[in-house]
Amino acid sequence: MKNKSLVSINDYTKDEIIRILDLAESFERQPRQDILKDKVIASLFFEPSTRTRLSFESAAQQLGASVIGFSSAATSSVQKGETLKDTILTVSNYSDLIVMRHSVDGSARWASEVSPVPIINAGDGANQHPTQCLLDLYSIRKTQGTLDNLDIMFVGDLKYGRTVHSLTMALCHFNTRFHLVSPVELKLPSAVKQHIKSAKLQYEQYTELSEVIPKADILYMTRIQRERFPDPIEYEKVKNSYNLTLSMLENARPNLKVLHPLPRVNEINTDVDSSPMAYYFQQAQNGVYVRQALMAAILGRV
Repeated sequence: MKNKSLVSINDYTKDEIIRILDLAESFERQPRQDILKDKVIASLFFEPSTRTRLSFESAAQQLGASVIGFSSAATSSVQKGETLKDTILTVSNYSDLIVMRHSVDGSARWASEVSPVPIINAGDGANQHPTQCLLDLYSIRKTQGTLDNLDIMFVGDLKYGRTVHSLTMALCHFNTRFHLVSPVELKLPSAVKQHIKSAKLQYEQYTELSEVIPKADILYMTRIQRERFPDPIEYEKVKNSYNLTLSMLENARPNLKVLHPLPRVNEINTDVDSSPMAYYFQQAQNGVYVRQALMAAILGRV
């Protein structure tokens, strides 16, 4: 894994995924180390982010690394017309590893092909979000004690939801049963469902939320993403499709955990926050340990 970019979750084998999760466990026990004190991490966020950007920066700083970069394309030379290639080639002169988020599908792959230093994809359009996938896997394993033979329920924007795309592909390694809840307009793309079929696993599609909750070990909520819709009218049709409330969890399995990549809008009522089944804020915290594991592995320090 040393010097290997992470663009898609499919870039990592099942064994490599498990290695990152195991390393993350060790970093959770001891998050403050100086193993990257001679390294510089570039954080290039062409698209807004709170959790991903700050958790990467926190992870790097707790390992002793220096962090450079920008949090908006508006503060970079992109505003002057600089190409992505030129930005990557320039920033690679100043850093040992680049963490990048971009609004265009496939941008991270392109960056990894021109960059002389490793690239970690922190989200490229509606395509993939592999580091979110890894922290989701870590959260699932931590709460369920396993990744195998679980019923995983995805709810909301399954068409544009890059977190769902990456996590679905990764869970195909673990004999998962998928329950896909979305408006008809926002079903999981056929290309992602093909991964499930190729793994000879089962999936069911639904439009109603309540009927599926008793079947799930993990309830993975997502927001309907206004910024991904090419037509604002289509967004208005589906924006309030689902709202999870505390009363809807009454018949849930006792081991159920509610995950969400965040930010939430109105798809999880705040009364759910007090439930022991709510795990989305702990899930965000787990991102620090997973991203520490990734950076340390890619930079050859573990």
